[in-house]
Amino acid sequence: MAEEKVGRKPSFIEASLVLVVIAVVISGSVLKLGLDAHVPIFLCAVFTAFMGIFVLKYPWKKIENGMINGIMIAMQAILILTIVGSMIGAWVQSGVVPSLIYYGLDLLSPGFFLLATLLVCSIVSLATGSSWTTTGTVGIAMMGIAAGLGIPAHITAGFIISGAYFGDKMSPLSDTTNLAPAVAGNDLFDHIRAMLWTTGPTYIIVAVIAGFMGMKYAGGALDASKISLIQQVMQAEFHVSLLGFIPPVLVIIMATAKVPAIPGLIIGMLAGSVMSLFQGVGLADVMGALHYGYETSIANAVSEAGSMEAVTEALKGVALVGDNISLDMVHEVGSLLADLLTRGGLDGMMWTISLILLALALGGIMETCGFLEVLLEKILKMVTTVGGLVTAVIASCIFSNLFLGDQYLAIVMPGRLFKTGFENFEYKGKKGLAPRMLSRSLEDAGTLTSALVPWNTCGAYQSSVLGVHPFAYAPYAILNWLNPIVAITITYLGIGVFWKEDIEDNKEES
Repeated sequence: MAEEKVGRKPSFIEASLVLVVIAVVISGSVLKLGLDAHVPIFLCAVFTAFMGIFVLKYPWKKIENGMINGIMIAMQAILILTIVGSMIGAWVQSGVVPSLIYYGLDLLSPGFFLLATLLVCSIVSLATGSSWTTTGTVGIAMMGIAAGLGIPAHITAGFIISGAYFGDKMSPLSDTTNLAPAVAGNDLFDHIRAMLWTTGPTYIIVAVIAGFMGMKYAGGALDASKISLIQQVMQAEFHVSLLGFIPPVLVIIMATAKVPAIPGLIIGMLAGSVMSLFQGVGLADVMGALHYGYETSIANAVSEAGSMEAVTEALKGVALVGDNISLDMVHEVGSLLADLLTRGGLDGMMWTISLILLALALGGIMETCGFLEVLLEKILKMVTTVGGLVTAVIASCIFSNLFLGDQYLAIVMPGRLFKTGFENFEYKGKKGLAPRMLSRSLEDAGTLTSALVPWNTCGAYQSSVLGVHPFAYAPYAILNWLNPIVAITITYLGIGVFWKEDIEDNKEES
């Protein structure tokens, strides 16, 4: 029986051509034509498969298996997306999200809001090990509070992302924090301690910037009338109470207790649905919120009311209380709440899931045909310093996030390619960098930059949940792009560089 042809390895020119075409098609379509990334990514996948079949002579079956395997690696993430979509619908309908926003408006002021957002999201993410859980719960609440305080959504989203990904990166409960040392071949807690050298200074810088930027909003007058109006409209439409804190606290407790993400989120979703049933919401409406999300009714009616009498009628006969409340302000608040709280549902995640499936299919073809591997091998041959090696890993992680569409692939693939290079690297009489150097670098870029790419699983998810495009929040997701820069800088300065022989000597002395 004849052996099946498996195709040849691409040349550097062929691999470069594929990446250039992908970069031009996707960036041109998204930035110049204003299109969603779905069809451009699909066309890139077709082109890449064409190159694999007709130029590299790979059989279609192998490329098809590569696409399927590329998608399978993120199936857990896709399942989580569907559950989070349903959970958000249930949490809005039951008053969980409105309650978090309502009480947050009482506690937080513009002057320290951005710093508080960073710290709260960091703590929740450290406790849960999940940036996705953090942004899908307290992140949404922070977006609502920011709207009430007059702070731009894209700035708030940036600091939410920074805090959420700090915790995701540093928590021993995080999947990526466990994946990186597993790929590099070192201990989990050695990996976390090594990350303190790069992430610690970066976080301090981000916290200082958050405090400084918050001062800009502290100078403005707090619009108490507008905040009161937001709270009144939410009270008219939702059951606002301290009981609304139970589902998110329950999710955080389960995550801290190491309950797997999927059952933990399902319990959070069911808790919101049960609250709706006890509030008198019909079973069909509860199921509808899980499927299609929640659509505001009173907020929509208020935003379209033609007079204050019509507003009172929309609020079920309850007149608004407060000074300086104009019809224009009522329309503004109604539109704000309608945009913020009409969300969630399994259907609401289909745009994101379809984007992820297409990006992962493209990534599977890229990996199967070896296009990215050829480029990374070429880069590795040019590296002569420790700083250059770390820079090469970080660059490869960023490229993987751009062209493979998933942060797991952006950790696994560069990790596999560079592991031997780190083990055998020689510089100034020393040989063999410690595995923690590789695992740290994988997280410094692979984990963090994923949220900045709109067609990456993480960027697509965060954009869907927070309602802000990654290109809009990216400048303010400072931790995510500054951390790789700090990592490269301190390595070139010789700070936080670990060699295997030094670690072995320290173990012998102790």
